[in-house]
Amino acid sequence: MNSRRAWLIYGVAVFAYIVAFLQRSSLGVAAVEATQRFDVAATALSTLAVVQLVVYAGLQIPIGVVLDRVGPKFLLATGAALMLVGQTTLALSDTIGVAIIGRMLVGAGDAMTFISGIRLLASWFSGRRLTFVSQLFGSLGQLGQLASAIPLALLLHRWGWTPTYLSAAALSALALVALVAVVTNAPRGTPEARETQSWAESIRHLRTALARPGTQLGFWSHFVSQSSLTMFALLWGYPFLSVALGYGPAGAAALMTVTVATVLLTGPLLGILCARYPLRRSNIVLGIVIAMAVVWTAVLAWPGHPPVWLIVMLLLVIAIGGPGSLIGFDFARTFNPMRAFGSASGIVNVGGFLATFIMMFLIGVILDLVDRAHGGSGVPAELYSLPAFRLAFLAQYVVVGTGVVFLLVARRRTRRRLHEEEGIEVAPLWIAIARRWRHKRA
Repeated sequence: MNSRRAWLIYGVAVFAYIVAFLQRSSLGVAAVEATQRFDVAATALSTLAVVQLVVYAGLQIPIGVVLDRVGPKFLLATGAALMLVGQTTLALSDTIGVAIIGRMLVGAGDAMTFISGIRLLASWFSGRRLTFVSQLFGSLGQLGQLASAIPLALLLHRWGWTPTYLSAAALSALALVALVAVVTNAPRGTPEARETQSWAESIRHLRTALARPGTQLGFWSHFVSQSSLTMFALLWGYPFLSVALGYGPAGAAALMTVTVATVLLTGPLLGILCARYPLRRSNIVLGIVIAMAVVWTAVLAWPGHPPVWLIVMLLLVIAIGGPGSLIGFDFARTFNPMRAFGSASGIVNVGGFLATFIMMFLIGVILDLVDRAHGGSGVPAELYSLPAFRLAFLAQYVVVGTGVVFLLVARRRTRRRLHEEEGIEVAPLWIAIARRWRHKRA
């Protein structure tokens, strides 16, 4: 645990996740080009992105069960191989049908990467360091978003579609080689390195993890905190910035880097806060969601074009939702034994992506409806207009608002079980603050 070997494996896992994140977000910078290349409307384009997330979310629980049985190395390597094939397919596609197949393969490979990486870290690190490196792992993955926002976008405009996506596929080939050569599931001599669960045991752990309120709390925490950022980064942020707000491709790419820098800075900070105040993690999640709602409301209600400083603030706030969503996995680790951690993580990881693909699809439908109401030209300048996005982005309030209600229910059940089983009573935040203030005065 916490050895030099652990840090070497950590480096390879981080590289694999950065590459997976690049493949996941690589379509976001090509929304306008994809509309023209495949000659499709916004709903069809959102389907191209949504099908990737449907595959990703749909595979999380089965992959979690397999992860508990075979370990993370096999799934990490398989994921890299699937993304290699998927991006190559996308690079060579000239119809929307072939492109969808490619993005489904990317979604399948991506689905295996994050929870396998988190499970791998739990085998090589322990204590508070595990909480910190897990948050850092999720934050460093955002470098893949940075790579898609700048180098990939520049390659796309300079070299064209096929060379750009073949270059992205080559990175997955490098990740595959590194994973096979370096990574092992656990340190030698540990029970995890020797034992293999049966399928019956893995299914039993899945059922138990599903029934735990703490796992459900992790699911809804992931659901409400990640979806706004992922929707924005994967598909609708780039046309919103470049077309609706008129910043152009270069300006949009530059602004998207704000989210990456924010995640890199706030991820370790949230890791420290969660390690120091483990009973207040849900309050952190709710605080992030409230901040996002306030800033989104300011942007959508602003008369005329919102100022640049407000757009930057929006990007800063929604970016915090990225590392904030990792708190869901911390709940999964806290309220489940290690032998069920893969299944619990798979359940949690469904949350944010379920919310994202619902949100992305609704936004695409609303954009098309607004476009048809104004004549149905399908031209990007009209399809991706600011008034259309003002209406379309309202879908977030319905999706996230529903998630907040279920989060509060799951939190109440989790705290009740915590009190019954361990005698720990978590007072409401305002009471805890009042007690601390009185204690300091005394």
